[in-house]
Formats: sequence, structure tokens, C-alpha cells
Amino acid sequence: MKNLEDKIQKWLSDEGLFRKKVHDDNSNFHFLIHYPDEHVMDVIQPKGKKDMIVVGCATNVSPEHLNEMNKMSAKEKEDFIWDFRFGLNKYTVDFQMQHPENVLNNFIVTTEIFEDGLTKDKLISSIKNIFRAKIQGVWRIQKKFGTHDESEKGISDSMYV
Repeated sequence: MKNLEDKIQKWLSDEGLFRKKVHDDNSNFHFLIHYPDEHVMDVIQPKGKKDMIVVGCATNVSPEHLNEMNKMSAKEKEDFIWDFRFGLNKYTVDFQMQHPENVLNNFIVTTEIFEDGLTKDKLISSIKNIFRAKIQGVWRIQKKFGTHDESEKGISDSMYV
């Protein structure tokens, strides 16, 4: 288990992605990475899963975008949520969305890599794919509700921090 942790941390460090290891009672190890630049993602080995890691990120919807979503009719909200689902489903990722009353509050994008398929190439490709899925979601929100770059600063994309 420790060997896998060291290998993954080295790969992430070699590529300039590793930021820090964080304490997490639910994992064997939990790394925060930045890809690209300041976009925070997590690389985690959950407790009880010695042969698997999870790569993922969470994105919170800005208050300005939430305000615009709340102005839509029930049908427009439902259509947006379905469109958002279809957009994320085009990627080979898992995702969860929190959308009470069809107002999207946040979404989490993840993928699993099992040890027998884990290579540096697979890890980095998975990180890039997670980012593409995340940015697809962000762009759909921005296209529909406008950009609010100043409001997105300070919003953590980490799943747990």
C-alpha cells in the first residue's frame, strides 16, 4: 500500500501537479493536486480499497449563477439539468449532482483506476479527462447564465477541503 502511495506521489510531483497530502480518516492516502494551474483536484485511495484510487473534483455553482437559475421556470430548470447530465455523460467519468428543485448547487466528477491498470500515463490521462468533464460543466453554466469570473475566486474545487 505504501509503495503505491509513494509511486503516485512521485508521478504527480514529477509532473508538477502535487500540492500536498491531507489527513482524511476515510482514506489510506489523500493528495491535493492542481491541474491546470489553480484548479484543485483530489487523488485518493479510499479505506478498504487497497487496489484502487479515485481521481476527482467538486465544483460549486457561484451565488450569481444560482440566482439566475432560480429565476427560470420549472420547465427551464428541468431542461437545464437534463442538458447538464447529457453533457457530462459524454465523458468516461462518474458524476454526482446536487440539484434540489432542479437548481444545480454543485457537481462532483470522479473516475476510478485499479492497481492492475495503473500507469503514469493512465493517471495523468484520467486527471486530464476529469478536468475536461469539469470544464464542460462550468462552460455550460457560463454559456447559459453568463460569466462571473470574480465570484469564482476562492471557491474550493476540492471534494473534501
